[in-house]
Amino acid sequence: MEHFWLPNLDYFKAVLKFNLSSVIDILIVAFVVYKIMLLIKGTRAVQLIKGLAVLLMATALSSLFNLYTMNWLLRQVMTALVVALPVVFQPELRRALEKLGRGKFLTHTPLTSIGAEEIGQVKVIAEITRSTTILSKNKIGALIILERETGLEEHIDTGLKIDGIVSAEFLVNIFIPKTPLHDGAVIIRGNRVAAAACFLPLSENPYLTSDLGTRHRAGIGISEHSDAAAIIVSEETGTISIAVEGVLTRYLDEASLQDKLTALLKSRASNSLSSLWPRR
Repeated sequence: MEHFWLPNLDYFKAVLKFNLSSVIDILIVAFVVYKIMLLIKGTRAVQLIKGLAVLLMATALSSLFNLYTMNWLLRQVMTALVVALPVVFQPELRRALEKLGRGKFLTHTPLTSIGAEEIGQVKVIAEITRSTTILSKNKIGALIILERETGLEEHIDTGLKIDGIVSAEFLVNIFIPKTPLHDGAVIIRGNRVAAAACFLPLSENPYLTSDLGTRHRAGIGISEHSDAAAIIVSEETGTISIAVEGVLTRYLDEASLQDKLTALLKSRASNSLSSLWPRR
């Protein structure tokens, strides 16, 4: 127990001597933590930070109850994570340094919610379903990504940020061949079109059938790397598919797609109520 508290004893003694310097110190640290939270919002780093917090809590508890073997194992894991974190958080660190270089780290970022209300969700589902039906009938290829709990900010940054209203006409126009934004994915965040022409990681699953092209592999890939749902329309056959958690469901009609989207978005809405972190 002593080895957990003794290294921090001097720190606690300094904090207890509450004076003007302590106030300034605490305010600066609170501001930096706040800006870091704003920076990682909408990225997969949120889930990783939660996992790290669980490990820290487990390490403290194992020390408190003298679980020596468990404590030793957890400390080895924490040591390895210190080395791995810069690699895991590379996109977030890059964006932070870019903002710092542009002098935007100290600017205020408004807190807005991405949780669409029930009426908004119904409208989003209806517009997505209607657009994919139109695209399917005309054999126009499309890739639409629905962000859920895992943020997709690093993928949004690869495309053109739009922040537009979700409508069938808008989505269809984006994917019309030879238009500037047709090549890539559309990412929908809440009830807004966040970005278009986004690049996504391709699936590394070696067991995918050879008839699946780049669009399908990108949709499956993003669903493997996050909890996002990918809606794919084949430009060769007009087939509508959806990829969730790395599993591709093909040959959907309008009704079955609407049912799946309703279940997914309702699940996301219920999960967001228990979220400990603010989101865009």
